[in-house]
Amino acid sequence: MKSYQEKATLILEDGTTYTGYSFGYIGKTEGEVVFNTGMVGYPETLTDPSYAGQILVATYPLIGNYGVPPKTMDNDLLLNFESDRIQTKALIVSDYSFNYSHWNADRSLDEWMEEEKIPGIFGIDTRALTRKLRSSGTMLGWIIPGDKVTEEDLNRKIVDPNKTDLVGTVSVKEVIEYNSGKKKIVLVDCGVKNNIIRAFQGRNISVIRVPYDYDFTSIESNGILISNGPGDPKMCQTTVENTKKAMKDGMPTLGICLGSQILGLAAGMDTYKLKYGHRSHNQPVNEAGTHRSYITSQNHGYAVDSSTLPLDWREWFTNDNDGTNEGVIHIAKPFFGTQFHPEASPGPDDTEFIFDMFVRALR
Repeated sequence: MKSYQEKATLILEDGTTYTGYSFGYIGKTEGEVVFNTGMVGYPETLTDPSYAGQILVATYPLIGNYGVPPKTMDNDLLLNFESDRIQTKALIVSDYSFNYSHWNADRSLDEWMEEEKIPGIFGIDTRALTRKLRSSGTMLGWIIPGDKVTEEDLNRKIVDPNKTDLVGTVSVKEVIEYNSGKKKIVLVDCGVKNNIIRAFQGRNISVIRVPYDYDFTSIESNGILISNGPGDPKMCQTTVENTKKAMKDGMPTLGICLGSQILGLAAGMDTYKLKYGHRSHNQPVNEAGTHRSYITSQNHGYAVDSSTLPLDWREWFTNDNDGTNEGVIHIAKPFFGTQFHPEASPGPDDTEFIFDMFVRALR
């Protein structure tokens, strides 16, 4: 059994250091340090492609207690995971559970992370670290083995992953078809979560999954879905231009998370980087024009600027915590997008009705 006695240190770009103990893979890594307030679902969270390039801080104090499920395939997709690998650069937790217990687990979180070469640190005051990220905003950071921090370690310069082609690292490289029903949609894969595909398979819809920079306007379909993904939507100019072409043809279009921002850019809106983003399974959003509020699952660091909406678009949802935009919708045409995840894996599934709304709009 592992001793869990080796130390590791997180260094933030302002020079702040946090030292704890290693689990998973022992090695160096770097990325954007962000936090997630979800209480459950670390297998799904760690495999969410929207976390590419990021060092994840879990605010829930106890992680690892129910282990990791086996890699079981169903309808050409992995069950219990949102992609085929861990997407985060590292995981930081307060308390790591040395023992796991769950009827569906076949290994520990530590073993899984070591297998995929993902470093982890436990024994860090994640409450203090989260408070710092909330006040300062997300920061670049790097992890080194041990607790001896040198001047070279402190002065290291790393590339902001948001200024790189993150989407290109998580998107498929070729077209994949998931046959299910008579109607079919083109899924523009910017880093899609598996549960989005499952949601349409369950609605008897065929899915044609294409790379993010593929000219999907040449494919005959009943609608376009632009998926979630990591980083800055303005790095996806090819996707934005193809979305513009599809919208000119009146093709029903739904954007989720990054996809909603790409939809907004294609319609003439602007986007901006949030201070620390929305990453949790418990974000409240309010539907415009109603008294309805929904609890949603989210993972994004950018948002649509509501002040830049064209006259034929309106704000659909807003975040009840900070008032930022959570969705846009065209006043007459079947174009709409949400910052949150209707497929919500892990839950809640309060907003799955948006998929039904899109299915009804398919031509």
